[in-house]
Amino acid sequence: MADLQGKVAVVTGSSRGIGRAIALELARRGAKVIVNYHHNQAAATEVVDRIKAGGGEAIAVQADVSVSDEAQALIKTTLEAYGRLDILVNNAGTTRDTLIAVMKEADWDVVINTNLKGAFNCCKAAVRPMMRQHYGRIVNITSVAGLAGNPGQANYAAAKAGLIGFTKSLAKELGPRNITVNAVAPGYVPTDLTADLPPDLVQKGLDMTPLGRAGTPEDIAYAVAFLVSDEASYITGQVLSVDGGLVMQ
Repeated sequence: MADLQGKVAVVTGSSRGIGRAIALELARRGAKVIVNYHHNQAAATEVVDRIKAGGGEAIAVQADVSVSDEAQALIKTTLEAYGRLDILVNNAGTTRDTLIAVMKEADWDVVINTNLKGAFNCCKAAVRPMMRQHYGRIVNITSVAGLAGNPGQANYAAAKAGLIGFTKSLAKELGPRNITVNAVAPGYVPTDLTADLPPDLVQKGLDMTPLGRAGTPEDIAYAVAFLVSDEASYITGQVLSVDGGLVMQ
């Protein structure tokens, strides 16, 4: 198991779902974790308590990462608490699924601002301390929707596809400073975020998945833990699909 002892990690949107699993897994491997949340303080506190119960270190920090000042405050709080920042996982996301013909501009804006601009805001704040220490690991959580599209998710797919281009550009910018930037693209993973998907669409996705099952938040967390570890120090600018083979279809 990759050792993250001494590392400090920020995981955005980590009070529940995939982000929660990532926070718990990084802590299990020794990282000190900043559990970021937007609204659900109780859920974030539960994650922190679970990490501490396992002998780890964590704090919960509220921030809406789509707001530049709040993203900067999140990173500032991290540096004040632990003196460094080694790992940034941009996981915070939302959906507003509907067909483009009836999609409201607000539905477009909130998804782009949270899923794409949020990653920009956090990276902009995080890269300076990472550059100063000549070390960093950034992982952006994209989606198979960003690779293949999905009807009714033009806003979400656009944001996730944007994250892929963002990942590759940052990998080229930051590589000379020993900062790797990669992305993980989950397939269908049952969480609060996917709870409102139509059952027939879910079943269609499962039928198209060669492994024949949905993923788990832990499946994604293991991939992230690898990409932020020393074992992945020569991997950057890559998109790792963790989707049971769905994107091949």
